[in-house]
Amino acid sequence: MKFRFLMENKTEREGIVAEHGLSIYIEARGKKILFDAGPSTLFAANAAAMGVDLGGVDFAVISHGHYDHTGGFPMFHQINPYAPIYIHRNALRVSYGTEGGALEAGGVLDKEPCSIAWTDKELKELADQLLFTDGPVEITEDIKVSGTIPYAEGFQPTDYFYCYDGDKLVPDDMSHEQCLVIRQPEGLYIFSGCSHRGVISALNAGKSLFPGERVAVLVAGMHLYASGQEDRRRVIDEICAENMDQVMPVHCTGIEAICELKSRLGNRCTIATAGYEYLV
Repeated sequence: MKFRFLMENKTEREGIVAEHGLSIYIEARGKKILFDAGPSTLFAANAAAMGVDLGGVDFAVISHGHYDHTGGFPMFHQINPYAPIYIHRNALRVSYGTEGGALEAGGVLDKEPCSIAWTDKELKELADQLLFTDGPVEITEDIKVSGTIPYAEGFQPTDYFYCYDGDKLVPDDMSHEQCLVIRQPEGLYIFSGCSHRGVISALNAGKSLFPGERVAVLVAGMHLYASGQEDRRRVIDEICAENMDQVMPVHCTGIEAICELKSRLGNRCTIATAGYEYLV
């Protein structure tokens, strides 16, 4: 198995560009997979610099309907107009984040949406490639997409997003967040884009797709940057209890949580960056 970070918030490699977003190229079980495509065309430039042929991708997975994970897909279509793109059926709705917490508690709605920013023309061009999910999808015997991630009781994230239901602004339930799970001989590899339903929820959803299998590697934006110390500790305790071979906290995890995971897990926690390559 091999996976490479085509986009991440940070980089340490000369000739690679970083921006706020996530894109991972994966080779596993005889398949070439694109998991998210960052916020712009830069993921494709990084792919070229890393020797990754996006034209050879067999299928792509969109983790959820936010711009920083989907902005590169119109470019992907230009390079590869045939590969199926698995996207949740709720991912195309317009949504907004907030500053200062929930609107009911005094938070302020962002001026610009955080949702997918494709133009009508781009969406029309992509339409034939989009495969809409809801529940779990088996792509192969060893590769599955979770569909909507069920909430793990007590581990809901501390972020606030809103979308329109007709003319009414309502909380976005983030039902469009899904994870990719790949079964390898050593265990499951779980890829989660932002874990807006909670990283423990994503972890549990991944395990439920392959009952009885251990988790070997978790690669996840964990969205813990706005969490308090107690909430972070409970999440990190749960992650450490899984005794995984590797944990890679990326993108929206937050520096405090990344440092705490590294302190707890040592060499079993890898701080991956754009341009980073992981081989098994």
